[in-house]
Amino acid sequence: MRRETTLPLGVCIVYDGAMARTGQAFLGVERSLSGRRWRAALDARGEGLALAMSQKQGIDEIVARVLAARGVPGEEAHRFLAPRLRDLMPDPSVLTDMDAAADRIASAIQKRERVAIFGDYDVDGASSSALMWRYLDHFGIGARIYIPDRVTEGYGPSVVAMRELASEASLIITVDCGTASFDPIEAAKAAGADVVVLDHHQTGPDIPSATALVNPNRQDDVAGLGHLCAAGVVFMTLVAINRALRKRGYSDLPDILCWLDIVALATVCDVVPLTGLNRAFVVQGLKVMRTMKNVGLAALTRIARLSGPIEPHHLGFLLGPRINAGGRIGDAALGSRLLCLTDGAEAEALAARLDGLNQERQAMEQVMLRDAEEAILREIGTGEGPPVLVTSSGEWHLGIVGLIAARLKERFRRPAFAIAFDGSGKGSGSGRSIAGVDLGRLVRDAVSHEVIEKGGGHAMAAGITIRRERLSDFRAFIEERALDAVARTRANESLDIDGAISASGLLPDLYRAIEAAGPFGQGHETPVFALGNLRVLNADIVGHAHVRATVGGPSGGRADVIAFKQAETPIGERLLKRSDRPVHIAGSLSLDRFRGQEQVRLRVIDVADAPD
Repeated sequence: MRRETTLPLGVCIVYDGAMARTGQAFLGVERSLSGRRWRAALDARGEGLALAMSQKQGIDEIVARVLAARGVPGEEAHRFLAPRLRDLMPDPSVLTDMDAAADRIASAIQKRERVAIFGDYDVDGASSSALMWRYLDHFGIGARIYIPDRVTEGYGPSVVAMRELASEASLIITVDCGTASFDPIEAAKAAGADVVVLDHHQTGPDIPSATALVNPNRQDDVAGLGHLCAAGVVFMTLVAINRALRKRGYSDLPDILCWLDIVALATVCDVVPLTGLNRAFVVQGLKVMRTMKNVGLAALTRIARLSGPIEPHHLGFLLGPRINAGGRIGDAALGSRLLCLTDGAEAEALAARLDGLNQERQAMEQVMLRDAEEAILREIGTGEGPPVLVTSSGEWHLGIVGLIAARLKERFRRPAFAIAFDGSGKGSGSGRSIAGVDLGRLVRDAVSHEVIEKGGGHAMAAGITIRRERLSDFRAFIEERALDAVARTRANESLDIDGAISASGLLPDLYRAIEAAGPFGQGHETPVFALGNLRVLNADIVGHAHVRATVGGPSGGRADVIAFKQAETPIGERLLKRSDRPVHIAGSLSLDRFRGQEQVRLRVIDVADAPD
């Protein structure tokens, strides 16, 4: 049975419950140009849950359908839509070692010790470092932030760096790293410094003998907060330190809620699940961010030419990449420094520098990606190609290989590695995976078989160190062990569709109705809608290989769509072809604001030729 829901101004979304009940492909798409089957996001049971949520809880029908498709129970709908920290954040003491960490940092504040902060070079590391720095600065403690160079030092504390910091400070706090730093922590202790670790990365049964190690993913932690990013862990630590200082008679404590904008930035950019406490961090943090009180973030929004209120996708696609640019190809400490600034002029200058580095990074990425794709297409030819892509070059920048691996994974829908070799034949690479293929386990297996020198990671991402002469061995090893898992995953690939919209229905009212169920991200996926039986009226390539097109529906309506980085893919080529055969297009909605005008576009995820 086809059902329709009507919005203001005549916007209409069509749902076909029969598709969900019979298993029929959505709009009849059994295999799209990306090789996926389209299916209704809600099955028959979900249809009932959405209806009950709408009728019993008074939730708008579109919002109810989106929530039901993402597994939100009806009785929790209102709490999910308006998450509050007071409801969702537990007592910080539930985290193993939290009380010890808070007491040690409180003592450093009370005794006015010298403190150093060692952070990672990504957005989460920069944000975590800035949070801790701002907190200590409130008490007049000017802590040193140390961010390692991605190329020359690599991830995490080194023995040399920790000895250097121990010569300057009696307490070292590592953020977004340190859980696996056995030797560096021992070196710091031997040099006379205590070490507190605030991290969130996976760990084995053994941990370093730090003064305190707070990590919701350590195996003896039962708090159930493993979905937090490092900045979330640091924020909870600041709550605990405030409590410890209050017990010691302190009354002039910082209002840490005013730093939720930094926590929100890290939570979105580290792609952790936007559920539970993380969701509250983002919702409340966006409110803080929109006040523009953090001069660094305010300067970054201006240099990024952000228009309209800040939304979650702005953090992930506009602000985050600019903060990351310093760690990828420039000074790794620039991001954390920007988030700590209080001087507007200095913030503007630093934001401009990061923007320039980001433009350099984009240009380098474009060249590297073209090289990698050309090599893969030569290898694949007209066949299916290997189950895992392994690309390499002696001309690539180490700081960008992770981005290349991610682009290759997205285009070719299989795990991919990109490796940068130096002049000595040593290669450092990153891998990105697809659901159902545990890349971290495969890499650890390669280490145990001595195919690569070092490696680790988690199911969806991994890093490796390899000698050039072992590259073919690694390729054969990883392909053999991933073959069955990749084949199963690719054979069952599908795209869930939340509903069908007419071309004339892409209006701001529709966008705002759907956004009421947001913010969307990892663990609370962005709704996907389909426009059916469209003809491509015009299309061209813009920016870095993006395809922009105007499409017309069967009833005469028109819509603008954009396919990011798809110019040389089957999806982009089909849009540019502009044949008379109609197509179905699936994607997510975006709202563009320009000179006071609002326009909704569809961000293309998939395209299929309309069945005859």
